[in-house]
Amino acid sequence: MSEGYVLKGNLLYSTSPEQMVSVPNGFLVCQEGKVAGAFPALPECYKNLPLVDYGDRLIIPGLVDLHLHAPQYAFRGIGMDMELLDWLETHVFPEEAKYKDLEYARKAYSIFASDLAASATTRACIFATIHRPATLLLMELLEETRGVKALVGKVNMDRNSPAFLCEESAQRSLEETALWIEQGRGRFQHVGMVLTPRFTPSCTAPLMKGLGRLQKETGLPVQSHLSENLSEIEWVRELCPGASSYGETYYQAGLLGGEGCPTIMAHCVHSSEQEMALLKKQGVYLALCAQSNTNLRSGIAPVRAYMEQGMNLGLGTDVAGGSSLSIFHAMVDAMQSSNLRWRLVDDSWKPLTVKEAFYLGTKGGGSFFGKVGSFEGGYAFDAVVLDDTGLPHPQPLTPEERLERMLYLSDDRQIYAKYLEGYQVFQKGNRTDALPQQN
Repeated sequence: MSEGYVLKGNLLYSTSPEQMVSVPNGFLVCQEGKVAGAFPALPECYKNLPLVDYGDRLIIPGLVDLHLHAPQYAFRGIGMDMELLDWLETHVFPEEAKYKDLEYARKAYSIFASDLAASATTRACIFATIHRPATLLLMELLEETRGVKALVGKVNMDRNSPAFLCEESAQRSLEETALWIEQGRGRFQHVGMVLTPRFTPSCTAPLMKGLGRLQKETGLPVQSHLSENLSEIEWVRELCPGASSYGETYYQAGLLGGEGCPTIMAHCVHSSEQEMALLKKQGVYLALCAQSNTNLRSGIAPVRAYMEQGMNLGLGTDVAGGSSLSIFHAMVDAMQSSNLRWRLVDDSWKPLTVKEAFYLGTKGGGSFFGKVGSFEGGYAFDAVVLDDTGLPHPQPLTPEERLERMLYLSDDRQIYAKYLEGYQVFQKGNRTDALPQQN
């Protein structure tokens, strides 16, 4: 892979929320798993590299999903007429309890891992369940598919949960988490680990503080939920009267960003100004999950306000609150929700644009993983080739217009090829022999 190769096609990528770069019939150079450059004409120094010509197809950075639940993939599209807390009790908790059975977990997680690998997503942050063996199994299956680089979390829950899905004590939860880290850390090339308290209502203060200590010892990132639903926020006020905001409950435990603690908080639909300031100060990433927030009647996140404050933002599908693994759909959901917020709630904050939504689903969320989500020099060579010939149109369209159309109309059939850190994950047809592929 050190010598590299070149892809030719219509290149599209973000450099900022406002700037989408288009290189029609351009050349994308890969060297040592990183982008060497995106060029309108191939520089002489790269002309001896193997070249795959994708013709008039679009080539974009791999998409990034900052929030989804692997065990919920099995029942996506069910229970979308309920609010969050009722939905958890009725559908989520009974389903997640099944993952104590490794045979069931293998069946369900195999479907999830295969479908995620076939999607346009190349990076993902994933919740598993409280079950250590099943969480390790999920990590093994994701490693075998080699279709994404993922962070996977064993969930922690020791209160306010049904007996069939509640760890017996904070100490037991911490012991299981420590053993999971011991058994899984450094074992996989493509799958890492992330500490995962489900949310404050399901975690006692001793468990949260213990996870904070574990975070400092291991340096692992953190993922959880924050200010998703009004009933949830009120519940946190009752459970934690000493905290000035929901976000502070994580902060007090050492689980809310800051140096050495990369953190993703999903939703943040109803964050107060005080909470927003804390999130920004701590450098927390917000995973915006518009479809889930609509399905579960949670509300519309103030995305424009977060962007104007320069906060770290990305998109999440939040399966099964969301019904699809497609980050393209998440981009559209984010724009449509933003439109409604502008029209119905606050017209002082303009709606999201296509360029901004594309940025959030690529470079915005990708920055949580480092230099990921763009074709700028030095970024990880994660790329997806899109074939929109199955979406015919009578008029001439620019590459930007074709991409915008793909956000709304595409499905897995339009994914022609996929690359992860320079390796070719898959490609339709038989034109792959010259390129490095994962064994």
